[in-house]
Amino acid sequence: MVRITPLPQTLNTQPFTIYESRMLGVAPKRLRARDVLDGGRLIYLPAGREFVLAERSRVLAAATPGAWVSHESAAILTGLGLPPWLGKEETIHLSKPHGLPRVRRTGVAGHRVHALPGEVMEIDGIPVSVPPRTWLDLAHHLPLAYVIAMGDQLIRMPRPGLEGRTEPYAFKEGLRLLIRQHPNMKGVEKARLALDEMRVGADSFPETFLRLAMLDARLPEPELQLRLDPDDPWSPSADLGYRRFRTALQYDGAPHLTRDQQSRDNRRDEAFTSAGWSYFKANADDLAEGFTGLIARIKKAKLRSL
Repeated sequence: MVRITPLPQTLNTQPFTIYESRMLGVAPKRLRARDVLDGGRLIYLPAGREFVLAERSRVLAAATPGAWVSHESAAILTGLGLPPWLGKEETIHLSKPHGLPRVRRTGVAGHRVHALPGEVMEIDGIPVSVPPRTWLDLAHHLPLAYVIAMGDQLIRMPRPGLEGRTEPYAFKEGLRLLIRQHPNMKGVEKARLALDEMRVGADSFPETFLRLAMLDARLPEPELQLRLDPDDPWSPSADLGYRRFRTALQYDGAPHLTRDQQSRDNRRDEAFTSAGWSYFKANADDLAEGFTGLIARIKKAKLRSL
């Protein structure tokens, strides 16, 4: 039996290009062994492994000079979020400038775009569209409500302890400039409409959808991240509500299902109800029905407060 020389550790755990193997001294015939799969056009994969999006993005971008990860793939890598019908397939979206040929490779959706300096960044060595540009790239493909919700995620204030950053991905003035710089892009008008409806304070897509549903139902514009005591930075806060009517709302998604979070939520809920507020909690069932039942209950509580 012929003994197969082990691959270098860095190549044995992730997809790699032929150039990376050459730099590490791997002989071309070693890449024809049964523990290495041909990924097509200068790409190889260790056999028997499933590869996450970041690993596939890294090697495909490395094998495609001038390209960067964009559109749905960039939204996933940056944590910007996507509608539930997107991001499920294994396709990687790669963009190139207009002056270069479109990427044509199995497993890749290629785009040719007009990009300006500063619209591509690196994440662990992977070239990726910055979140504001990703939002603009996707505006053409998304319903307006999703463009607004994704935009809310761009301008929200992050939680440094959880996200490792202290500044939002963008400010509205910066997004307005971005739109002006790309007047001929598909979806730019939708992005402009979305910008007018975006607000700082929504921590998730469903929170934005709840706010939009309330406005569609002719309720007043709600306050976001509503603190029970506005003068106390440590006071419990609800996702949105009306201080004037002493009405608060909270959307409980998957992150609220942990034991620690539920304990914190219970203390917050008790604080609002003990203070005599009308307090409502929404979940995925309310989202599925467009918040119609919840909004009817809010209107009744509002009328009682007049």
